Amino acid sequence: MAQTTLANPTNANWDGKSTTVVTKNLNPMQKPFVIIGALAAIILYILIVTVADWTQGTLFLIGLALGAALLYARFGFTSAFRRLVSVGNVQGLQAHMLMLAVASTLFAIILATGFSFTGAAPSGNVNPVGVSVIVGAFIFGIGMQLGNGCASGTLYNVGGGSSSMILTLIAFIAGSVLGAKHITFWLEDMPALPPISLAESTGLGYFGAWAIQLCAFALIYWLCVQFAKKKNPPMMKPLATTTGWKKIVRGSWPLFGAAIVLALLNALTLMVKGSPWGVTSGFTLWGGKALMAMGVDVSSWDYFAGSSSLTNSVLMDATSVMNFGIMLGAFLSASAQGTFKPGKIKPGVAGAAILGGLMMGYGARLAFGCNIGAYFSGIASFSIHGWVWAIMAMLGTYLALFIRPLFGLKNPKPKDSMC
Repeated sequence: MAQTTLANPTNANWDGKSTTVVTKNLNPMQKPFVIIGALAAIILYILIVTVADWTQGTLFLIGLALGAALLYARFGFTSAFRRLVSVGNVQGLQAHMLMLAVASTLFAIILATGFSFTGAAPSGNVNPVGVSVIVGAFIFGIGMQLGNGCASGTLYNVGGGSSSMILTLIAFIAGSVLGAKHITFWLEDMPALPPISLAESTGLGYFGAWAIQLCAFALIYWLCVQFAKKKNPPMMKPLATTTGWKKIVRGSWPLFGAAIVLALLNALTLMVKGSPWGVTSGFTLWGGKALMAMGVDVSSWDYFAGSSSLTNSVLMDATSVMNFGIMLGAFLSASAQGTFKPGKIKPGVAGAAILGGLMMGYGARLAFGCNIGAYFSGIASFSIHGWVWAIMAMLGTYLALFIRPLFGLKNPKPKDSMC
């Protein structure tokens, strides 16, 4: 792709507002793929509405939008943690703070008022804080750095054409099922505190909890700015984009713009679904159904006890239809950009992808979710377990930096600009 960069690239400051740079030439749109993706989206939407209902169809559309936002901005959770720990680049974490601030504001209003499009009272992702979260998040932190993507990253990269991520996804599903098999031990035999909501468990209410979290986000953001000014770490490489309306479907989105969109879509999910955005429970269901098809009675496991999800169509599972939407939305977006180009998988990368996927799947089940269900939606729901998850996943990321080279994976270097 030929590039002509304008003077004074917009991501030259530590404001995190943009990681894009205008170019004169972009990859040509892959029109056959766009047509295939559009037809697949229409057909799948009709099937979902027919088999399930309009609510499920709406969640599928939200998933399409989530996949597009993640792909167009290359919005990363894994890469943001890795850049921060390895070379001190704070751009990704700054975007996370904005995303969490917007989501917390919207969640506080929704949860306090009980507003819902379906009539059912919405509830946040508030879970116990115990050994399972600590161990699970730490394992997940290692796994996402080996697999080169978290849960949402795996989905949108599969849709975007990353061949190695297919291995990560398959292993992720397997690890998630294994975690479901062992979940009784981790939740009943290991010590844990009860679920702690900063809003409901402390008496602060949603306004008080919102104010405290906003102060925490502002403090972390300010520390990021000060750290960046002092250390001057390398910047992220700008993504190719264009101008005008074409930027929406042909170019790339700035990190801050995508952060706001993701927060809005998560709040919309809460109002439609009745619970926030999650990813990995869908993987567990897919794996459970696969084992049932092979004659393994997973319905006797405590994780699936009392659930009809194993016998119902997968299109009736809210998380699954959103996951399908994310992959398809990323596929459509990559095709519109002209970047859908699956490639060969190197042996070392394949090994890391499989191991990383297994660790993420297992860790997510123990920790009540992943970077989305536990970190993003957990913190936005004012759950203390979300903050614990973030700390432990960051520690896991640090350890993973020493493991990645064993598989031929490179870590960011202090003098390099980074993708």
